[in-house]
Amino acid sequence: MLDVSSNAATVAVDEDRALVASAAAGSTRAFESLYRRHCGRVHGVISRLVGGQGARAEDLTQETFVRAWQSLRDFRNDSAFGTWLHRLAVNTTLMEMRSRRVRRHDEGDDEGLDYVGLQDSAGGRTALRMDLERAVASLPPRARAVLVLYDIEGWRHEEIAEELGMAVGSSKAQLHRARGLLRERLGESA
Repeated sequence: MLDVSSNAATVAVDEDRALVASAAAGSTRAFESLYRRHCGRVHGVISRLVGGQGARAEDLTQETFVRAWQSLRDFRNDSAFGTWLHRLAVNTTLMEMRSRRVRRHDEGDDEGLDYVGLQDSAGGRTALRMDLERAVASLPPRARAVLVLYDIEGWRHEEIAEELGMAVGSSKAQLHRARGLLRERLGESA
């Protein structure tokens, strides 16, 4: 039996390779195609890392693609372009998060949780997803970063610890903390 999804993935990787080669040679049209293909996923991970702050996520998405354009000649095709770009987006966001001075009230700010758990006209499933997004966005920055990288992006604790400059045990503790806060904010039944 033919696996259609793996064939599609192989075709996408091959198309990306051709576009990367063309963009590295100076084709802005090829880079624009790469941007269109990968913008959604890049913006998604950045948005989750910064807690849904729209303008900040937009700025970091643009910064990621500027860095990608500047670094295209260094891309060696050791991995898929999408994987490389995704890692660049995470690294760009984490560097920006490190450079910000986190104010004390950001660590425990529960503002914005007033509507968590309420039903909306779209129904329970959409309401739960929106509640989850709000609850994740309200987590303390380091706990949110560990949760997003581990549970959503599939990073290992060793990678997270290295990237965030913490011990592996601290990464595990932050994940435990984040999950506990989510359970508390969403209620045990969620």
